[in-house]
Amino acid sequence: MSSKDWLEKDYYAVLGVTRSASTDEIKKAYRKLARELHPDRNPGDKEAEERFKAVSEAYDVLSDERKRREYDEMRSLFGSGAFRRNARSAGGGVPFDLSDLFGGAGARTAGDRLFGGGGLSDLFGSIFSTTGAARRGPTRGRDVETEVTLDFAQAVKGTTLPITLRAPGVCDTCRGSGARPGTTPRTCPQCRGSGFVSRAEGTFSLAEPCRNCLGVGTVVEEKCPECQGTGGVTKTRTLNVRIPPGVADGQRIRLAGRGEPGERGGRAGDLYVLVRVRPDPLFGRKGDHLTLTVPITFVEAVRGVNLRVPTLDGPVTLRVPPGTPSGRTLRVRGRGVRRRDGETGDLLVTVEVTVPPHLSPEAQRALDEYAASAPPAPREHIEAALRRVAPGGETA
Repeated sequence: MSSKDWLEKDYYAVLGVTRSASTDEIKKAYRKLARELHPDRNPGDKEAEERFKAVSEAYDVLSDERKRREYDEMRSLFGSGAFRRNARSAGGGVPFDLSDLFGGAGARTAGDRLFGGGGLSDLFGSIFSTTGAARRGPTRGRDVETEVTLDFAQAVKGTTLPITLRAPGVCDTCRGSGARPGTTPRTCPQCRGSGFVSRAEGTFSLAEPCRNCLGVGTVVEEKCPECQGTGGVTKTRTLNVRIPPGVADGQRIRLAGRGEPGERGGRAGDLYVLVRVRPDPLFGRKGDHLTLTVPITFVEAVRGVNLRVPTLDGPVTLRVPPGTPSGRTLRVRGRGVRRRDGETGDLLVTVEVTVPPHLSPEAQRALDEYAASAPPAPREHIEAALRRVAPGGETA
């Protein structure tokens, strides 16, 4: 991404947000537009494809705190004419000392960050030099984000799956130069490749981006027919991505160097995979533990029972001790989610005593006999509370 992109493009307008928008607002706007404009949803729609690339480019800058700050500073500096002011003071016409402005021991300025780390003094030095060579180094490729949906078991145990991406990449026809095969971009005759031109302002010559090459330093006379001079095209590629065990819904996995390729030998960006996990009809999850609810009868709760319960690795036998109350949670160790340290969580089984809605006459008689001999429920604390309440209360 060149400096001309930052000078020409209003990334806030591309995403439809204000300059004061928060990071969450920018992310929300990007995801909404990316879903609407994704090439997979708009096959053959060149306009939607170009807008999708523009939205991705804007999000790459505005979602990064450092890039956003530098972008705002650059547009503010050039928009206010900071590089076209007269170098003399407005009062007495006495020229100020440039070393005080650019060579002091203060904090790094926006110019330091925008012009390669040497500050504005290096920029002026390049203007006054005879070569006019630009200090244009490699540029890191943009990050790419995609989304996958996993089954519950795949998220717990981990999996490897292919992901198909449609994202900008280097044009194979022109190798990223933007020029028709057999031709090469020529050095801009106005700025001599520096990307900036000097303008006389009083005693000094100050610089501004070259309007002929828009700050790039080169001019493409015969554009590549494949990429139309941009040097990049949207490609479809398939990657085999390893999803680690225990990934949670909403988690982002970073794959270093699997994003868009860099410019001028810069390293590639990263690929971020947003994971969505389908709910399981049987199991739930609580941190590193799996949860399961199993119904039992009143008789099983009173007498105890050996239950065969499922796990993600096969069934196991769980002993429910006699006198187990409804809602009690029993633990099956080592049948949960594997943690990063190699340990594994547990399966938490909650038993619920079921109450039959209807009884046969025989069961009703047996229940009456049991009720006649069964001890009362331990409700002494309830009875004590009722005795403290004034009489005449309503019946629920």
